[in-house]
Amino acid sequence: MKITVGEAIARWLVAQEIELDNGKTVPYFAGVMSIFGHGNALGFGDALFDLQDRITTYRGQNETGMGLAAVGYTKAQRRQRAMVVTTSVGPGAMNVVTAAGTAMANRLPMFILSGDTFNSRLPDPVLQQVEHFNEPSQSVNDAFKAVTRYWDRITSPTQILSSLPHAISTMLDPAACGPIFIGLPQDIQAESFECPEEFLARKVHRIPRPRADRCEIDRAAKIILESKKPVIIAGGGVHYSLAESALAEFAEAHQIPVVETMAGKAALLHSHPTFVGPLGVTGSDGANQVVAEADLIIAIGTRLQDFTTGSWTLFGDTQILSINAARFDAGKHNSVPVVGDARESLAEIDVQIADYKTSSDWTKIAQKHKAKIVDAIDSRRELKSELPTYAQVVIEANRVAGNFDHVLTAAGGLPGELNNNWLSKGIATFDCEYGFSCMGYEISGAWGAAIAQKEKAQGRVIAMSGDGSYLMLNSDIYSAVIHQHPMTLILCDNGGFAVISRLQTSHGADSFRTMLDDAPRVDFVQHAASLGARAIRVNSVTELGRALNDTREHDGVVVIVIETAPNTWTEGGAWWEVGVPEISSKKSVQKSRKELEEMKKEQRRY
Repeated sequence: MKITVGEAIARWLVAQEIELDNGKTVPYFAGVMSIFGHGNALGFGDALFDLQDRITTYRGQNETGMGLAAVGYTKAQRRQRAMVVTTSVGPGAMNVVTAAGTAMANRLPMFILSGDTFNSRLPDPVLQQVEHFNEPSQSVNDAFKAVTRYWDRITSPTQILSSLPHAISTMLDPAACGPIFIGLPQDIQAESFECPEEFLARKVHRIPRPRADRCEIDRAAKIILESKKPVIIAGGGVHYSLAESALAEFAEAHQIPVVETMAGKAALLHSHPTFVGPLGVTGSDGANQVVAEADLIIAIGTRLQDFTTGSWTLFGDTQILSINAARFDAGKHNSVPVVGDARESLAEIDVQIADYKTSSDWTKIAQKHKAKIVDAIDSRRELKSELPTYAQVVIEANRVAGNFDHVLTAAGGLPGELNNNWLSKGIATFDCEYGFSCMGYEISGAWGAAIAQKEKAQGRVIAMSGDGSYLMLNSDIYSAVIHQHPMTLILCDNGGFAVISRLQTSHGADSFRTMLDDAPRVDFVQHAASLGARAIRVNSVTELGRALNDTREHDGVVVIVIETAPNTWTEGGAWWEVGVPEISSKKSVQKSRKELEEMKKEQRRY
C-alpha cells in the first residue's frame, strides 16, 4: 500500500491496543496532544484529520502544558495507557523538553513526535532552524536525548517499520519505561512509500510482569523470616504494577507496618490496619520513627530519592530489601535486590514466608505512631491564624472530597502539606509530581487527569496550586474548558514563592526575589474567569468547604481562590541536604553550614 510516512505513522498509532488486567481491550494511545505548526501541520496533521473518528486530537495552548497533560493522564491511568504529543519543529519541540524530563523522572510513557528540518538540506536554513556549523545533522531535537528512553530521527521512510515497534516496546517495558521521541523531517514526513499492510494491522499488547529470579525470591523470604521489626515502603511502582490489593493483603497477613513515599501515596487507604503514614522530608515524624526503629526495610517500587530517605540519613545501616522491576533501582545503596514485578514478587514471597507474622508489640508501636500523626493533623486544623494555612486548606478539601476524587499537586509548599495532611479515601487517587518537581504541572496535569477521570466516569479531579505555579503555566484552564473536561482548582495565594523564601531564611540567608510584597497582586478570579472557568473567591476555610460542595457537579472548570498564610508550614520529618555556602560573611549562614556538615556525618555512604 502506497501512503505517506505521516499517514503510516498515524494509522500505526490507532492500530495499537492494550489488553488491561481486567481483560478489556482498549486503544493504547488515548489521544494526541497537539499544536500544529511548521513541521507537523500538513503531513502528520492531515493524517490525524482523516482518523479523527478513531483517535481524539486535543488542542493544547502551550507545548509544555500539552506534555504535562500527557503525564497527568498516564499517571491517572497508572501507566496502563499513554498519550501522543506532536509539535512543530523548533520552539514548539523545545517547549516539550521540560515535560519529557517530568515523564523521564517519573518513569512514565509518552510518545513525542516532532517535526524536524529537511532531510535533503536543500532549502536550509529554514524557518525555526538552529544551524550547527560543525555538525549539520544536528537539530534542536537532539536536546531530547537527555530526557527520553528512546530517541530516533527518521531519515528514510522504511525506518519507521523498525523504529515504531522499538519505541512502543520501550513504553511498555516496566523497567525501561519512559518517554520516547521520534524526529520527523518535513520532506520525509510527506514522502510516500510502499507500506506493508501487516504493519498497519491491529496489534494487541500487554504490559509484561517480569518474574524475579528464584534465588532472589528465596533470599528475600529468608531475610524477612529472620527479621523482627520489618517495615514496608510503598513507592510509585506499587501503583504501576496495580499491586495495591496485593500489598494490602501481604501487609495484613504478616502484620508488617507500611509507610508511603510521595509517589506511593494512596497505595493503601488511610484506614488500613497496617498503614502508618507518609515517609521522608515532607513526611511525618511518626512514619520516620517507625523506619528508624525497624530492623529491615522492604522497599517496593521506589527509586529512593532524597525526599524519601532524608538525603540518606533516615535508614542508618538497616538492611534494605528492594523489590523493583528495574535492576538499576533494586540495587541502590547495597540493597538486596528482587528484580521483578511488585505484585508477582509479593505473591511468590508470600508463599515462602507462609504463617510468618511480626509481634503484636511491633504493630502496637507502629499504630501508636500513626495515632500521633492523626493527632498532629487535628492540631493543625484548630490552629489560630490570621489567614488560613496551607494545612487547613488541605484538611478541609480532604474532608469534603469523595472516595473517587483524584487530588493533584506538584511544586512549592503544597506537596509537603498534602503528603502530611491528606488522608487517602480511595486507592490510586493521589498524584503529587515530586519526581521532577515541575512547577506548572498542577493545572496541565489536572487537565490530563480530568481526561482519564471522564473515561472512568467517577470522581472529580481536585488540583491544588500556589500562585507561583499558577502564574507560570495556567493556559490549560482554557484547554479543559474547550474540551469540556470538568475539574476543580484550589488556588492558594500566599504572595509569591513562599516555600523558597522559607528555604532561604531557614538556612541563614535573606528572602530574596521570592515574595511579591511590593508588587501589584493579580486578580486570579478575573483571570480564571476570562479563560472560561467558574471562578470564586473565598475568605475562610468554611467558605472553601461550602464552595467545593456547591460546585461539585459543575460540568466545567472551577477555580476557587483563597488567600493563605505565607509563613506557616507543616514541619517535615527529616533532614534534607541543600547547598549551603561553605564561606559566608553572615553568621547565620555559617551556622547553617556547620549544621549541614554535622548532618552529613549521618548519611549512609553505601
